[in-house]
Order: sequence, then C-alpha cells, then structure tokens
Amino acid sequence: MFRIKKLDIFIAKQFGLLFVGTFFICQFVLMMQFLWQYIDRLIGKGLSMEVMAQFFWYMGLMLVPQALPLAILLSSLITFGNLGESSELTAIKAAGISLMQTFRSLIFISVLACVASFYFQNSVGPEANLKLRQLMLSMKQKSPELEIPEGIFYDGIPNSNIYVQEKNMDTGKLYGIMIYRMTGSYEDQAIILADSGMLQATAEKKHLKLSLWSGEWFENMQSQEMGGSAAVPYRRETFVYKTILLDYDGDFNLTDATSLSNDARGKSLSKIHHDMDSLEHQYDSIGRSYYNQEIVNFEVLRPKTRRDSLAAIARAGNVKYNVDSAYAKLSPDRKIQVVSGAQAAVSSQLSDLDFKGMLTNDGDRLIRQHKIEAIGKFTVALSCVIFFFIGAPLGAIIRKGGLGIPVLISVLVFIIYYILDNSGYRMARGGMWTIGFGKGLAPGVLIPVAIFFTIKANNDSMVFNIDLYRDFFMKLFGLRLKRHIACKEVVINDPDYADDVRRLAVIDSKVDEYAKRHRLKTAPNVIKVFLKYEPDHEIERIGDVLETIIEDLSNTKDIVVIDELNKYPIMSVKAHTRPFDRRWLNIVAAVLVPFGAVLYLRMWRYRLRLFHDLRTVKAVGQKITARIREMERNRTKKENI
Repeated sequence: MFRIKKLDIFIAKQFGLLFVGTFFICQFVLMMQFLWQYIDRLIGKGLSMEVMAQFFWYMGLMLVPQALPLAILLSSLITFGNLGESSELTAIKAAGISLMQTFRSLIFISVLACVASFYFQNSVGPEANLKLRQLMLSMKQKSPELEIPEGIFYDGIPNSNIYVQEKNMDTGKLYGIMIYRMTGSYEDQAIILADSGMLQATAEKKHLKLSLWSGEWFENMQSQEMGGSAAVPYRRETFVYKTILLDYDGDFNLTDATSLSNDARGKSLSKIHHDMDSLEHQYDSIGRSYYNQEIVNFEVLRPKTRRDSLAAIARAGNVKYNVDSAYAKLSPDRKIQVVSGAQAAVSSQLSDLDFKGMLTNDGDRLIRQHKIEAIGKFTVALSCVIFFFIGAPLGAIIRKGGLGIPVLISVLVFIIYYILDNSGYRMARGGMWTIGFGKGLAPGVLIPVAIFFTIKANNDSMVFNIDLYRDFFMKLFGLRLKRHIACKEVVINDPDYADDVRRLAVIDSKVDEYAKRHRLKTAPNVIKVFLKYEPDHEIERIGDVLETIIEDLSNTKDIVVIDELNKYPIMSVKAHTRPFDRRWLNIVAAVLVPFGAVLYLRMWRYRLRLFHDLRTVKAVGQKITARIREMERNRTKKENI
C-alpha cells in the first residue's frame, strides 16, 4: 500500500519552494524573449494601459506550457544538488532508501505538471493565442506610418498601395515613394511619385497626413459628360510640395478574428480533429474534381488525336510518320505559327498546373499545421516528465546546489531541446520530414539521455568525475601523470627498509637486462607489432614490484625519501608493445595505412619514453638505497652512543 512518508514530504517541500521561484523566473525570461521579437509593434503606438495589460496577460498564459518543463528541470537540479552537497543524499542512501524511492514524490508532482501543461495547451492556450494574435494584428494597424517596410508595397492603408525605397527611422522621412491610389473603379486610380515624404497621423487620429516633396501626380481624367465610357489622357501634375489627407481611423479597434480561423495554434484538440476532417474532405474533393477534369479532357481529345493519326498515316501511304520531317517541310511562317501554338499550349498547361498546385499545397500546409499542433500538445506536456528525469539525476550526480552550475546545465539542456524541437517543427511544417519524426525528434533524443542519467545516478556512477576524464585523455595523448606523495601524519606500520633495498637491487638488475634485450632505442619491428605479437609481461612485473616498494616507502617520515619517491615516473607498461590487445584490431590497423602509421609512431615514442623511465627508475633507486643505508648508519651510531 502506498503511504506518504516524511521523506517524501521533506523533498516535496524542498522542491516546491524552488519550483515556484524558478517558474516565475522562467516565465519572465520567456516573456521578455517573446516581447523582444515584437517590440517594434508596441513602441510608439500610443496604446492604453488596458491594451498592454491584455497583451501581457495573454502572452503569459500562452507561455505557461513552455515555462513548466524548464522550471521543473532547474528546480529538480537545484533540489538534489543541495541534498548532495549537504551530504543529505548520502545519509538517505545509507538508510537503505534507493534513489528511485527518493524520486517518487517528485515524479507525482511532475506528472501533475504534465497534466496541467496539457490542460493549458488544450483549453487555455488556444484562446489566449487567438486573443494575442488578434491584439497583435490590431496593433499593427494602429499606426501604419511606422509599419511601412522598405522595398515592398504596403497595403495597410485603405485604398492605397505605397512603395518606399528607403526609410529613415530617426526622422521618419520616406525616400523614393511610389503610391497607387484606388479611390473608385479601375479607371479612377492615380499614381504618385515623389522624391521624399512623411506620413503622420492627425491630432484627432481620423486621417493620415501625407507630405510629399519633389514629385509628379498621374491621374486618369475620365469624362463624366461622355457617359463614363470615354477617357481623356492622364492628367500630369508636377509639384515641389504637396499635402494629401487620407481617411484612416487611428483609434485602437480590435480587428475581426475571421482571418485567424485557420490558425491551428488557436484550436483545442477536439477542434483540430474536427477541422482536419473538414479540410481533408474539402481538399480531397478538389483533388477528385481536378482528376475528373483531366479524365474528361483526355476523353475529349483522344478520338480527335486518333483520327488525326490515322489520317496522317493514310496520307503517308502507310509509311512511318516522322515529326521532324513533317516540320521541315513546312514554310517558315507556318513553322513560327506551329512553335508559337505549342509554346502557348504548354504555358497554358503550366499555368493551370501551377494554380492547382498552389491550392493543393495550401491544403497540405494547413493539414500538416493541424497535425503538428495536435502532436505538439502531447510532446510539450511529456517534456515535463523528461526534464525531471534529466534534472534530478544530474543533481544527484553533480551534487552542486545554488544557481551556478544548475543554471548553466539547465540552459544547455533547454537550448539542445529548443534546437531539436524547432528544427523538427520547421522540417515537418515544410514537408521535408514526416510530422511524427519532426515532432518526435526532441523527445526521441532526450528520453534515452534521461534514462542514461537515471541509471548512472541510481548506480552512483562517476560519469561526471572530471579527474577520471582528465586521466583518460592524458593517457590517450601520452601526457605525463605526476606522483603526489606527502608525508603522513600518522604511520601505522613503518617501512621494511631492508626488504625494500633488496627489491630495489633486483629491479636495477632487471631494468638493465630488459633494456639490453628489447633494444628500446631502436624502431620496433612492424611485422611483430601488427601481425606476430608476442606478449611481454616483464615490464608489467617490474612496474607492480616498483609500485609495491613505493607504497611501502610512502610510510616513511624521512623527507629526502619522500622527495625521491615523487621523482619515480608513472610508467606505461603496455603502450610500447602493440596498439591493441586483440590481434584482429592490430591487423585492421596495419591495413589502414595512415591510421596504422600514426599508431606505429606513437608506440615508438612510448618505447623511447620507457627507455628514459627505466634509467630514471635505476637512478632514483640508487639514491633511495643510499639514503636508506645512511639512515641505518645514523640509527646505529645513535644506538651505540
């Protein structure tokens, strides 16, 4: 039977306090990041506090599902980092409580956060997203003089289309202006060109004042007296300065949200499935109509084509019809006519196919967007649990609390998640990847990472032991590892100096014998190294005996002996013999010539280094032997006195 224990309550309290704080921090950071993207739509618009409050409220509601997993990651990291740093986690394990039992209260909280995230995305988020986008669309139309872009036509002002070549953001002046005004029908349009200008709202915000300098005005002067059917040439006016008033309501009014009805981000899961059925039915009908139309066109054209083919064969006297020959017999004018007709037919078919492709591509894009949003509601909610199983084990392994290392790791993990999720979203939206693969990329990568960290933390693995990795890479690149032997304050057993001197003498003789027999200064035999390797355990035995002597002599209180012990090199006992332990790996290395050559040169380097190490071992051993004998003489003198 499941019972709530005091440990569960203790850890839940530690986590809860941190979660509340980190959630608001993450929410604030995400809101600032979102606000920075759309800051140009807010500055200088004259928006009221009520509108700004609505904007921040809906933005905060929309970003709650994104802030939840990041807050869980950071708070779980800090919680278990604090427990590990204060040795409380060690005490918990010493009491026989496994790490997974320690996690269980927070697993329950993470599942609740997962459910809350899904609820926000399915119920609160879509409405907030729709309201936010409606506000942003209304803000965009609040002050159009600030929205006019460079290099493209802007149609945000009623009955006008404005092109600006360059815009000065400091002064608000526009340069290289071209304006198309459509006040009525097509015949009533006017074209205005100006060197520079400025667009400003009037004081009552009911009109826009357009000031133009050095320009021309072209207008179609249709005659009303001639029944509206005849037109005189365009009226042309050249001006140095001209002011135009454009009708425009500058007050803030909410734009109709009908244009956002197809946005899947503003729909719940049930609404998405309902609209997907409608979209699939609609575009399937369009596809079937296109298909039936092509079948009808083929049936209409096929008899004519067959009759023409039969007539051509009959005229040719049952001779094989050659298009090139028939074309060559035509007159130059007829050739031009035939080629032009063919090009026109092909262009017509291409235009028709482009138009049909545009419609079907729009349908595919809308359907993909709905599917992406439906899957995204589950993946974002699931990320709460995934981030917990990344943050909590990492905190238990690293055992560092506070806001230093946990914040750094949280930001790194979230950046990886964001890159994977955003890349998968864009590729799935564009149709380059399947929707399931694109939206499942981030969870598919992070779930194995979470399992790996959980297993390592549960087994007390040293996966983040920096010293372990440092020693590995130093050995890999042949970097020296130095000894660090210090005098012990308390010595239980004194060294056996007599036995150590005897064994040092044996090592000296073996070192000389080994160096002469193996000729370490010469290059190794390639055949023996890669193909006919013979095991060499002599240097391993020398190294084991030497380490035993060093361990015994490290109990001495003599500073001179300790200093000499630190001069002993840490010998590599295998790197000078062969690249790998397994024979087939050595054969593969020999076949891969560049790789094998690097290994061969590395092994030769280790042979030369071993030669110098053996000389150092012999020299240091002689000094230690001399010092021990001196110590014995001094001790004998003291006893005689």
